[in-house]
Amino acid sequence: MRPPQRLPELSSTINGPLGLLRTGTLDVVGRLTEASNVTLLCELRPNGAEPEPVHCVYKPIRGERPLDDFPIGTLAYREVAAYELSQATGWRIVPPTVLRDGPLGEGMVQAWIEIDEDADIVEMILTRDPRLRRMALFDAIVNNADRKGGHVLPTDDGHLHGCDHGVCFAVEPKLRTVLWGWRGEPLTDEEVACLKTLRGSIDGDLGRRLAALLSGPEVAATARRLDRLLSERRMPLPDPYRPAIPWPPF
Repeated sequence: MRPPQRLPELSSTINGPLGLLRTGTLDVVGRLTEASNVTLLCELRPNGAEPEPVHCVYKPIRGERPLDDFPIGTLAYREVAAYELSQATGWRIVPPTVLRDGPLGEGMVQAWIEIDEDADIVEMILTRDPRLRRMALFDAIVNNADRKGGHVLPTDDGHLHGCDHGVCFAVEPKLRTVLWGWRGEPLTDEEVACLKTLRGSIDGDLGRRLAALLSGPEVAATARRLDRLLSERRMPLPDPYRPAIPWPPF
């Protein structure tokens, strides 16, 4: 069964980009053919107005490829749930993302990120660029089963975004990532403080938001992952009994 479609209202501090993503006129201009699911590049205009449009990514639910280990028709919800949790951390990893109707029906709509073409993501990973550490911890929290190098989006201002979070939040451990450079290292005080805040929010507003997008067991599993990270106070280690890196890795 699908989760409810209406989400609680978001805080006014992020209503700007989310408001446009939710209500702007969505026009398909192309398809990102390297994606395994239907992923469309769109132009977004405020209420059909004439000003220069902004770009966004639209992934209709009807274009999701069935998976053996994730319920059908849930990937768009998981993308939005990843954005909600990203916002709760304050790390701005996931670009603004909403669930809305579009030309091919309901789906995920996410702000387009213009990447820095000169950035070398392979070098970032191999040299343990400190900006990637938060993303590695974020992936452990959401149980990301597909953190490829191509899902890291560096921008000209030095910030790193992450995309493609449709296979997150499974109940069973599924962490597959190229970001193992900090495996087993102690968490910093700042990271522990953030995890504590998240854990409290799971029992409050964040938990209610996630419950509108995920199943009850998936929300509970997210809380357990936070509890484990806080108990061990270390970055996770790869599971020796299952693949630790997605394929292809980029």
